[in-house]
Amino acid sequence: MIIRNWGARGSIPVSGPQYVKYGGDTTCLELRGADGSLLVVDAGTGIRRLGNHLMREGRFDLTMLFTHVHWDHSLGFPFFKPIYLPATNITVLGCPTKQGDMRTHLSKIMAGPYFPVRFDALPAQIRFDTACSLDSAFRVGTIDVTSIPLSHPNLGLGYRFTENGRSLVFLTDNELGHRHRGSATPEDYAAFARGADLLLHDAEYTDQEYAHTKTWGHSTWRMAVDLALAAEVGRFGLYHHNQDRDDAALDAIVDQCRAYAAAQGRPDLDVFAVSHQFETEL
Repeated sequence: MIIRNWGARGSIPVSGPQYVKYGGDTTCLELRGADGSLLVVDAGTGIRRLGNHLMREGRFDLTMLFTHVHWDHSLGFPFFKPIYLPATNITVLGCPTKQGDMRTHLSKIMAGPYFPVRFDALPAQIRFDTACSLDSAFRVGTIDVTSIPLSHPNLGLGYRFTENGRSLVFLTDNELGHRHRGSATPEDYAAFARGADLLLHDAEYTDQEYAHTKTWGHSTWRMAVDLALAAEVGRFGLYHHNQDRDDAALDAIVDQCRAYAAAQGRPDLDVFAVSHQFETEL
């Protein structure tokens, strides 16, 4: 399974020389299965660059999942060039009880007066299907997928992707310090991520910032490291970087995470901040 990240910024895209290392685009994750299947998670502004890549590649068949549809996870959809081609075939998997109706959400994003091209006018073939099971895996190509409710305002889903015994757990926009409506517990998230080769988890805030951002739907880096330690994951990537967090500040937080993990008896935990050019193979 090949994993590429096209945007790890939270809330709003940013630009400038202080954001070069980790990038300014918001959430979009690409997974390629061993059979060549293509799975895209979220349509933040990073999906624009992914779309350009797929156009060059000539790849127009894919499956899309959404964690939720807050602006930073959906605003890039109208700028995903493949949706303007009749040759494109997209299957959108969603769970109405945990995310709402995905067709309705995407249609609203492209409705006037906010966007000039209506969703119903898109020439691409876009099919919607439900994937609501929390107890058993569904499959996209050769990748098995399970989900868990996020602790976030307006609901949402986190995912575990497994292929050939190797797993990625993706829990962006997940507040471990507060239980939102419909959420799981920190113990549930630890069990869900248990033994994953790679965990990407929301780590937007410092302890000081969280004093006035609690209930906003995001974790501190310390909460996220505690989860990685409890779940005994192999690698841990900080995700959903604060819009005001420049490269130097993120580097400093990574250093604090590594020191904290070492103090908890896990100096071997591979901790890093996810960049807009992150790529790995499991």
